[in-house]
Amino acid sequence: MSETDVLRMFAEAGYQISPDAAELIASQSSQDKLVDYVLKNIDDSVLVIDVDDIDFDGFLSHNGNGSEDDTSTVTEKSAETEPNCSSESFNASSVTHSSQLQSSFSPELSGKTANPVNVISDITNQSTCVGEYMEFVQYFRDRYSKLSEIIRGRINARPIESLTKNRRLGDGGNNDEVSIIGMISDVRTTTKGHKLIEIEDNTGSLSVLVRTVDKELFEQANSFVLDEVVGVTGMLTNDKKLLMASKFTLPDLPNTNFTNKGSNGKAVFISDVHVGSSTFLEDEWLRFIDFLNGYIDDKKMKEISSDIRYVVVSGDLVDGIGVYPGQDKELSIPDVYEQYRKAAEYFKQIPEHITVIIGPGNHDAVRQAEPQPCFGEELKSYFPKNITFVGNPAMVDLDGVKVLMYHGRSIDDFVASVPHVSYQKPTTAMVEMMKFRHLSPIYGGRVSIAPEKHDHFVINQIPDILHCGHVHTVGVEPYKNVLLINSGTWQSQTEFQKRVNLVPDPARVPVVDLSNMKTSILKFN
Repeated sequence: MSETDVLRMFAEAGYQISPDAAELIASQSSQDKLVDYVLKNIDDSVLVIDVDDIDFDGFLSHNGNGSEDDTSTVTEKSAETEPNCSSESFNASSVTHSSQLQSSFSPELSGKTANPVNVISDITNQSTCVGEYMEFVQYFRDRYSKLSEIIRGRINARPIESLTKNRRLGDGGNNDEVSIIGMISDVRTTTKGHKLIEIEDNTGSLSVLVRTVDKELFEQANSFVLDEVVGVTGMLTNDKKLLMASKFTLPDLPNTNFTNKGSNGKAVFISDVHVGSSTFLEDEWLRFIDFLNGYIDDKKMKEISSDIRYVVVSGDLVDGIGVYPGQDKELSIPDVYEQYRKAAEYFKQIPEHITVIIGPGNHDAVRQAEPQPCFGEELKSYFPKNITFVGNPAMVDLDGVKVLMYHGRSIDDFVASVPHVSYQKPTTAMVEMMKFRHLSPIYGGRVSIAPEKHDHFVINQIPDILHCGHVHTVGVEPYKNVLLINSGTWQSQTEFQKRVNLVPDPARVPVVDLSNMKTSILKFN
C-alpha cells in the first residue's frame, strides 16, 4: 500500500492525515489492519491525524502478532520525523491529547519579562499619505520594485519596451523564448475561452494569452487577480503585440525548513471578539478567560493553560458603530467608547504573566483605510499594561517566532475573484497571499487602501505564522513552513451573515506550540 492509498482511505472515512503519518503507516507490514484500527480508535475531536495520534502499542496488543521488527520500525521512524504543522481539536470540558501538549514553560517562575515582543513592522506613526496623485504612483512603483526583485532572481526578464520595438530578440530571431515581469492590469476571457492578461511594467504593457489546451497554465491563470506582480515566459507573435505564455513565475515563498529558534511555551490566536454586539458570546468568552487563568478541573487543559505566554488578537475587538446599515438594531452597547471600556474589563481578567498583542480591524475605531494604525491613546488607556498595541498589518517577533498579523479584509476580494477560495476555508485565500507575497493586492475592491509611499502589504520578511481573522471561520494550514491561521470569532451568526449564507465558527481557539508549530484547536462552545 502506498502513501497515496493511505491518504485516500482516510479521506474516504472523513479524516485528514499528515504526510508523516501516512508515510509511517505505509512503511508497516499490516497497513490495512493498522488503518482500520486507527479509524476505529481515533478521538472524534482530532482534525488531522498525526504520528502522535497513532497508538502502535495498542495496535500491536490488539492484533497479537506484532514483532520486534515492527516495533523498532515505528520507534525509528518517529525519531526521524521532523517537527511539522498539524492540527488537533480539543473540547474545553473533555480533553484527550498527545505528548506535544505537555508543559514546557512555567509562567509562574518566569514573570512578565519572559515574554518579549519586538514590533518589526507597523504603519503606526509612519503614515505620510494625503491622497495626492503622485502618492498612488509611488505606491504601485514600490510594490512592483519589491516583488519584481524577488522574481528577477529566478528568471532573466526583459523590459516590455525592448520586446515591442522593431528589432531581433536574439540569435533565434522572433522564435526565441522571452520573459517579462509585470503587474496585472486586466484579466479577461476571450470568445474562445482563452485567458487574455494585460501585463505592464515601468516601460510599457503587453497582452499575454493563456490557451485552454495548456490546462495547468490555464488553471494557474484562473487564480490571478488584478494588481498582482508575476513573471511570464513565452513566445512573441510576429507582430510583437501578444506573448503566448508557456510558464508563470510567482514571487512565491522559497522551500525552507522550519528551524526551532529556541522558543518555548504556547501562543493563543483569536480575532473578531465583537464586544458590544447582541450576538457576542459572553458565556463562551468567560470560559476562555477561566481557561487562561487555570480555573479548570481538567488536568490536561490546566497543563495547556499553564504553558501559554501570548494571546494574539487580529482585529475587531468591538462591534463598532455604523459599520453596516441597521447595525444599531444588533448592538447591546450602542456607544463605541463603552464598548471599549467593556472590552478592557474582559482583558483585565487575563493574568498578567500572559502578554497580549492587539491589532485593529474594520469594526474598530481607527481609520478605515488600510494599512491601519493602532488604537489612539484614549482607547489604549482603558486597557492593562500587559497589552502591546500594533497596527494592521504588523509583523511582531514573539521570542524568536515571527508572526504577521493581518485582519484579513482582503479575503472578501479573494473570495469574489478566485474560483477555489471560500469563506468556509479561509486559508485558501491566505495561500494566495503567500504565493504572490502580498496581503491585499486588489486596489479599488472591498478594501479601502491608503496610498503610502511604501506598500506595507508586501511580504518582504517571511513570517513563521500568518494570522488573519475577519471571516469568522477557523482554518489552520501549513504552507511551505509558514503556519496559516484564521482564528474565527466570538460572535454568533448575524442577520447579515444569514443573508449571505456565511456560517461562523465561533469560540474555537487555535493554540500553537512555539517550539515546533504544532497546533491545537480548543473549543469553548
